Amino acid sequence: MDIPARTSVLQRVPFFGGLEEDQLATVAREAHERPLKKDETLFQQGEEATHGYVLGWGRLRLDQTTPDGQNVVLRYMGPGDLVGTVAVLRRIPFPATPVALEDGLALSWSAPRLAELMERFPKIALNAIGVIGGRIEELQARLQAIATQRVERRIASTLLRLANQSGRRTEAGVEIPFPVSRQDLAEMTATTLHTVSRTLSAWDQQGIVESRRSSHLVIRHPHRLVEIAEQG
Repeated sequence: MDIPARTSVLQRVPFFGGLEEDQLATVAREAHERPLKKDETLFQQGEEATHGYVLGWGRLRLDQTTPDGQNVVLRYMGPGDLVGTVAVLRRIPFPATPVALEDGLALSWSAPRLAELMERFPKIALNAIGVIGGRIEELQARLQAIATQRVERRIASTLLRLANQSGRRTEAGVEIPFPVSRQDLAEMTATTLHTVSRTLSAWDQQGIVESRRSSHLVIRHPHRLVEIAEQG
């Protein structure tokens, strides 16, 4: 990936928002490329956060293992997403493990280099506050949903969020272009595999989604999911 291509990736990243083109080019020049193969991990939960990453292309699933040994899918990540950078900024171990869903490439900067870039370009440091605050708000919203929303609303909201982040329009509807298992959805919505399977099967029969005949889930009628997500 040449410098202009790297710069194009960084233009989509809020962490580097507000930088001039020559400043972005400097940040891009300082990056190292990390190719990823499908099913490869970018780093492991609990490792020292020595580097921060931006995904150039490809898809990642962020897995976290709980103290009692259960796996939780925290989120899916796509091109332009920051990976592990918040842990670098907070100087804590990586809290989760990113797993590649397909071949891809990430750009990385060492922790000292990120600190140097933030000192050189204070706008990055200001953006970092917004990034950390956004992650906290997202976590609070998910905890509130788990505490107050019915399971069907949580599942509908999660599918809509995935569609908004990564969905692509097809003749059949809005396709989530990577495999999302029912177990993944159960972990993301703090419910059981049985409940997710029962809910998706019902929505399949109603024509709201198509989740059984394709490895990629298709939302056939997004407005119906919005109605379910907004039900009191």
